[in-house]
Amino acid sequence: MAITTVPGTTRPGRPSSPYAERPRRTSLGRKVRDNLTGHAFLIGAVLCFALFSWYPMIRGVVMSFQRTRRGVTTWVGWDNYTRIIDDPSFWTAWKNTFYFTVLALVLGYAVPFFVAILLNELRHAKGYLRILVYLPVMLPPASALFLFKFYAYDPSEAGLFNAILKALHLPTSQWMQSPGMTMPAMVIASTWMNMGGAVLIYLAALQNIPGELYEAAELDGAGIWRRIWNVTIPQTRLILALMAMMQIVATMQLFIEPLILANGAGAEDSATSVAYLIYQHGFFQNDLNGAAALGVIMLVVLAGFSAVYLRLTAKQD
Repeated sequence: MAITTVPGTTRPGRPSSPYAERPRRTSLGRKVRDNLTGHAFLIGAVLCFALFSWYPMIRGVVMSFQRTRRGVTTWVGWDNYTRIIDDPSFWTAWKNTFYFTVLALVLGYAVPFFVAILLNELRHAKGYLRILVYLPVMLPPASALFLFKFYAYDPSEAGLFNAILKALHLPTSQWMQSPGMTMPAMVIASTWMNMGGAVLIYLAALQNIPGELYEAAELDGAGIWRRIWNVTIPQTRLILALMAMMQIVATMQLFIEPLILANGAGAEDSATSVAYLIYQHGFFQNDLNGAAALGVIMLVVLAGFSAVYLRLTAKQD
């Protein structure tokens, strides 16, 4: 006897249910909900960047081509740029900024790497020493710089550094009151404040180097310096390149160090940086358009450094 089926029914052994398609729909709905949640978090981040990064950047570019007087805004083209470039303080600020960046690359870039190597080689008290190295990063920058200004860089013999120099029978220094010592003193303070994060990054990179490479180098008779040069540096070159670029970008935005340690410009304008000059134009001279033009110039310079870095790393890859 033939079994016929009627629409809305099923064959014997396969009970009909109005919820037969629910698993597929539930799975599809779950995927939609998951994507909506991810996009919701993404939209929040995009809005934050748009409001606090992209919009101020675009607004600054627009303001650099304008002039505002008594509430009236007019377009002036490149006048703000020519006025800023013709200012003698512009070239002094760039000279000081590049000088600070070079000193920071010599001292502030090399010291954290060698401190990380030293910590990586130690067998005992690693955790304690890591906390000790990272402790300055947890201090507010203003507090750390005031500590240097009134305790370490006191020009009298009561200052910490002058006391150390005197104990070593070396001539003392005026530190921030001396034009020649202003930048080195700021680099020392900045390195002490910020090297903790770099040390931890380098330590993470060093611990990923296979131990077999060091064992092979030791069997070949390589000393500590040859192992660093032939094994450590090649194995961490990508991290070193990235940290160099981050160091350049951070140090060229030098601001809080001259503001606190040198009261802004320093002796004979020896501490004036580009970022401080922007602050001076915007808040002391009420020249927001000139400050915007100077900020755009700094943006272009940093973008140029970033483009060179990306070009060089792309060739290495």
